[in-house]
Amino acid sequence: MKMFLFCYPDFLDDAVSSEFKQAGYGSYMKLHSATGKDEPYDAKQGTHHIAGKLRALFIYMPAEMIPRTLDIVQKLKGKFPDQDMRAFTWMLEECC
Repeated sequence: MKMFLFCYPDFLDDAVSSEFKQAGYGSYMKLHSATGKDEPYDAKQGTHHIAGKLRALFIYMPAEMIPRTLDIVQKLKGKFPDQDMRAFTWMLEECC
């Protein structure tokens, strides 16, 4: 299993939710109103030109689903090229 994390500007939530729902993703967890800072770039995560907060979408899935999921991210980046969106994955181990 892998964990997929997608960080995006809060105001894009409807568009992001719509893309993932259309692709058949029904189970997820969202973190609302996230903030942060990235020193070398500072132009993201609510610290420079992005007004408001970020959202973080978490989905656990089999590793084979990651390429399909990253296709959704690329589609969103194509629709909103001026917005900072980041996707991350890592191995997941259920502990209890």
